[in-house]
Amino acid sequence: MNLLEEIHASFPVKEVDLRQYAPLKLAYLGDAVFEILMRTLVIERVGGPVKNLHKETSRFVNAGAQSMLVQAMLEDLTEDEMAAYRHGRNAKTSSVAKHADIHDYRNATGLEALFGYLYLKGESGRAVKLLQIAMDKTGMEVVGNGK
Repeated sequence: MNLLEEIHASFPVKEVDLRQYAPLKLAYLGDAVFEILMRTLVIERVGGPVKNLHKETSRFVNAGAQSMLVQAMLEDLTEDEMAAYRHGRNAKTSSVAKHADIHDYRNATGLEALFGYLYLKGESGRAVKLLQIAMDKTGMEVVGNGK
C-alpha cells in the first residue's frame, strides 16, 4: 500500500473528482510532494550536517528552479497532466514569493499543482519520472559527497 492508500484506509474520506479540487489546494499538496522528493534525493546524496541538506534542497525548492524544471518537462506531459499544470499556473494568487518574478512563481505553482494532482491520482511514480526527465534535460543534479 502506498502512503495515499494508507491515509485513505485509516482516515476514510468521500471520493472527490480531482477536477473539483481548487488549483491552489493541489499546489499546496504538490509543494509538499516536491519537497519530499527533493529531500529524499538530497539525504541520499549529500553528507554532513542538516544545514548542508537544507542548502542543497533549497537550490531546487524555489520558484526559479521549479519554473526551469517544469519548462523542461512540458513536452513530456499527457493532456491531463498539462491541464493540471495549467490549472495551477493560471490560478489567481494573492501573494508572490519574495525572491521570484511573477512568471517563475506561476510556473512553480503549476508544477506544484501537477505534483499534487499526480499524488492524489496515486501516480507518485509519474511525478518522480517527470522530475528525472526535467533534471536530465536541464542538467540540474543533486551534488554532494555521499552519506
